[in-house]
Amino acid sequence: MKRLFVLLVALSVAGIALAQSPLPTIPGKSSGLAPTKLPDALQEVGIDQKLDAQIPLDLTFTDEQGRRVQLKDYFGKRPVILSFVYYDCPMLCTLVLNGLVRGLRPLSLDPAKDFEIITVSFDPKETAPLAESKKRAYLNSYRRPSAEQGWHFLVGDDASIHKLAAAAGFKYHWDTASSQFAHASGIMVLTPGGRLSRYFYGVEFSARDLRFGLIDASAGKIGTLADQMLLFCYHYDPATAKYGVAILNVMRVAGITTVLLIAGFIITSVRQERRRLA
Repeated sequence: MKRLFVLLVALSVAGIALAQSPLPTIPGKSSGLAPTKLPDALQEVGIDQKLDAQIPLDLTFTDEQGRRVQLKDYFGKRPVILSFVYYDCPMLCTLVLNGLVRGLRPLSLDPAKDFEIITVSFDPKETAPLAESKKRAYLNSYRRPSAEQGWHFLVGDDASIHKLAAAAGFKYHWDTASSQFAHASGIMVLTPGGRLSRYFYGVEFSARDLRFGLIDASAGKIGTLADQMLLFCYHYDPATAKYGVAILNVMRVAGITTVLLIAGFIITSVRQERRRLA
């Protein structure tokens, strides 16, 4: 109860501070910025959010041990973090996976226990030994023993890769001029049933967003009471693909906390006065 009380007070103070802070502005039409045309190689590249869409769990891939697996082997019990990379990528894919590891390290949640991670190569020419080598490198970087069983590096044929990528909204393109794949950077969080729940863009993923995303995708089955209370004050914004403060909810918590604090002060004062008079 003491921890809960401290958390409520902290949320109250945060709500007052946030209410007094100006909201950030997002460049757009109102800013007068003219849209820039993407190079031809990037016209077919991007990530389209398909929130609540179901990915095909019957697709077959090959894991880092050379075993034939289906996506459904990794679903059913826990939320899943999904990333698309290719293992011979010279830069961007490495940045994505490095950012994922940095975001996961602070979490008390453990792979194979609280969630699964699936990394899929979208280059059909890549093989299981290359996937296994990449897995070893990231297990050493992550330094979480449970990741051995909870992080899966997959390769597959072109048809399976395209079906999964299309279902997830991940668009990539082979650029013959550079002999490399052009692709966007980001990760997805899926429910245990295989529905797309959250998207996070870029190459840096905050521990807070990852934790909230996994808890949301699990429908509250993982995490703590404090996480649930904090989620009441944060909401996922698809436009920014981040969790932001839900001002109204914060103010509600702040109001309730203020009432509780006043009531507690009155009760304490009355008891002290009664003891003094007795």
